[in-house]
Amino acid sequence: MSAKTKIVVLHMKEVIYTAVFAALALLLILLLVFMFRSGKKDSDAKETMGYVPGVYTSSIVLNNQTMDIKVVVDENRISAISLDSLDETAAAMYPLMQPALDNISQQIYEKQSTDDITYEKSNQYTSTVLLNAIKDALSKAEPKED
Repeated sequence: MSAKTKIVVLHMKEVIYTAVFAALALLLILLLVFMFRSGKKDSDAKETMGYVPGVYTSSIVLNNQTMDIKVVVDENRISAISLDSLDETAAAMYPLMQPALDNISQQIYEKQSTDDITYEKSNQYTSTVLLNAIKDALSKAEPKED
C-alpha cells in the first residue's frame, strides 16, 4: 500500500477573491431574474378599450362652416376616421385639414389609441382641433356602465 499524500496549498487571497466573484455572480443572476421576469400576472393585465360598434360623429365649426369627423369602431378597434361635409370652399380655406387628419388617423390605426399622437409644429392647431373631435367621437363610442 503506497499512499501518496498530496498537499494542496491555498492562498487566502485566492480564496477571498473566488468567494467575492462567486457572490457577485450570484447577485448578478438574481438581479437579471428580477429585472426580466414578468412583473404583471395575467389577472392584472390591462384590458383593451372596448367600444360599442357603430359610426360616431363629432362636429367642428370653423368660420360658420361645419365639418364632421366620422369615426367607425368595432368592438375593440378603431376601423376608420374620415372628414365628412368638407365642401370645396372649406377645403380651399383650410388646406391642412385633410393631410393633418390623414397623419393623425394613421397613428391612431397603429396605436389604437389617441394617446401619444405626434404632429408637425406647422399644423399643430389644426391637428389639435381634429384630435379633440376624434376623442369626442370616441367618448360617444364607449360603453355605458349600468
